[in-house]
Amino acid sequence: MMEQAVAGSRSHTTRLRRVVVKIGSALLTNDGRGLDEAAIGGWVDQLAELHRRGVEVVLVSSGAVAEGMVRLGWQVRPSALHDLQAAAAVGQTGLVRSYEDNFARFDIRTAQILLTHDDLSNRKRYLNARSALRTLIGLGVVPIVNENDTVVTDEIRFGDNDTLGALVVNLLEADALIILTDQEGLYNADPRKDADAQLISEGKADDPRWVAVAGDGGKLGRGGMATKIRAARLAARSGALTLIASGRQPKVLSRLLEGEEVGTLLMPEHAPMTARKRWLAGQLQVRGTLTLDRGAVARVRQRGSSLLPVGVTAVEGNFRRGDMVLCVDGDGEPIAKGLANYDAQDTSRILGVPTHDIVAHLGYIEAPELIHRDNMVILHDP
Repeated sequence: MMEQAVAGSRSHTTRLRRVVVKIGSALLTNDGRGLDEAAIGGWVDQLAELHRRGVEVVLVSSGAVAEGMVRLGWQVRPSALHDLQAAAAVGQTGLVRSYEDNFARFDIRTAQILLTHDDLSNRKRYLNARSALRTLIGLGVVPIVNENDTVVTDEIRFGDNDTLGALVVNLLEADALIILTDQEGLYNADPRKDADAQLISEGKADDPRWVAVAGDGGKLGRGGMATKIRAARLAARSGALTLIASGRQPKVLSRLLEGEEVGTLLMPEHAPMTARKRWLAGQLQVRGTLTLDRGAVARVRQRGSSLLPVGVTAVEGNFRRGDMVLCVDGDGEPIAKGLANYDAQDTSRILGVPTHDIVAHLGYIEAPELIHRDNMVILHDP
């Protein structure tokens, strides 16, 4: 049995004031017959109750593709990207209309927000999205967020709405990510195969034991728990807690926010980062990799120093100035990531070069550092 890693943390959930609620498609769809309107009505009842209590709510909802398939008369989920995009476009209108009609019962306005990874990786668009969402929340509107499947490609997709939910938490500095699924929470083994499997009530989001249970190749990985652990770790980087619970539990949202021990609570290890560090930590796509020597690893990790060319031994990728790059040690373990001051070609020309010799090698100097510490975030994951 895995012992609880955090004791008495449920009291934190009674003080939540801004939450991102992610509802999975398994809870929203009706056995392949499109959206379960009764279920959506029940979710809106719960979300409206939180809204009435003064909790700011952002909803991340799946279900557009499933609804689109029904409207188009498709019996089998397509595999071609353009077919999935078409289904999402058709289904998104029905999904949002269903939420809008149900929230209208409580005189609550809603707004549709469709995002791609590019919207959150570009600093200007990130700030624009943040401003729009914060304005909507301030107006008492419930934003309904989904990935913009109509235009997204494999190269720029989030991959799952658990990850999208975590990044929206980072974007809005929310207090918590609530992931509602068809499972009771995180178990120490697969409860469908192991009668002795026990629910993990509380823990630290970055505890490596959760990866062992739910990671790729783990017992629960195929059931989607791996993406939820990943999302919890992303949310924790901005100081937010994550609650994973069964959406089929009655009044689950109210019970979670009243501190009841429902599902799994994963707490952050570290205090919230600054806004810029939060944005950096949330970037999933990197364009290159820099290998650091031992001295550079120590300076970056222990002292929070900028990364200088003299401490870099290898460069990979075809990144440009301002792109996100990953910093690893000699064994390939991630150390940090940040925004590069030089493109890949020029970086390769100044590897191991002292700062005062950069001009001699390049004919110019953009900055004395490859990555300034203000544009770098240390990775706490193992």
